Amino acid sequence: MARLAVHLPPLALRNPILSASGTYGHAAEMQHMADIRAIGGLVSKTVTRLPRHGNPAPRICETEAGFLNSIGLENKGLDYYVRELLPQMAEQDTCVITNIGAERVEDFVELAARLSDEPAVDALEVNLSCPNVQEGKLPFATDARMAARVIEEVKRATKKPIFAKLSPNVSRISEMAIAVEAAGADAITAVNTVLGMQVNWRTGKPGLHTVQGGYSGTAIKPIALRCAWECARSVSIPIIGCGGITTAHDVLEFMVVGCTAVQIGTASFGDPGLVGRLAGEVEALLDSAGIDDVNALIGTLRTPQATPRATRPHEGQQAPCASKT
Repeated sequence: MARLAVHLPPLALRNPILSASGTYGHAAEMQHMADIRAIGGLVSKTVTRLPRHGNPAPRICETEAGFLNSIGLENKGLDYYVRELLPQMAEQDTCVITNIGAERVEDFVELAARLSDEPAVDALEVNLSCPNVQEGKLPFATDARMAARVIEEVKRATKKPIFAKLSPNVSRISEMAIAVEAAGADAITAVNTVLGMQVNWRTGKPGLHTVQGGYSGTAIKPIALRCAWECARSVSIPIIGCGGITTAHDVLEFMVVGCTAVQIGTASFGDPGLVGRLAGEVEALLDSAGIDDVNALIGTLRTPQATPRATRPHEGQQAPCASKT
């Protein structure tokens, strides 16, 4: 499916479909659910320097059009990830993107430095935007200067491409996008979950132990689409759309507003095989529209204020990671 190949320089992906961090495990456990070779890239669950137990239960709460979560970045830490999980991800025939998270700049730097020489890791996604740690204060997600500092320091510590994952819980996401681009980010993931809450009026109790948490699912798609568009028209680096994507039509909508690739998150909980089918469904839509190359759609949104932005050729050598065989 060469017509689906996209570039997140310096990476070449066989198609624009990626898993989203925290929703697909570390992929090896999903082999019986989906054809991993049909996925453009796998994004790991967030890895932190030390193990984290996460937040107290209840920490997942289903809603009418998605769900709230307050997992709190539960994971077994970097050492376990490198020793036990990364080798399994390396065996998968697709790109591997490791999502890293921290509450201090120094920890982001250590994570990046430790993973810099791991050949199985094709890129790092820097989680600047988890709403379920530090009591939802979101210091790296809402302060452009702090976000830029993290990206600058991570960039110095690694040779890997850096994807900055941004939060929708800001007044001007374009300012965040411009800041992380200037700091050296190679791409932007837009976006993480939207802050929300649920309450039972009979008991007076919230749905989550932390009261508020990250809301995801089909209901946030319009928010995510708007955020991706704002980022795409503000920076020149590629945008990876994320939020409420469940169909091939959704994928192409995100590409029209300027995304080079997309991530599938909450939809995988209800249909774990979806992420492995979407590339084929996207290709069928391209056939029906007489479009030869999915890249022809990127940034073609027609607004009353402007003509469609021409697809930018990405310069520089592109390192293919679509096949590990």
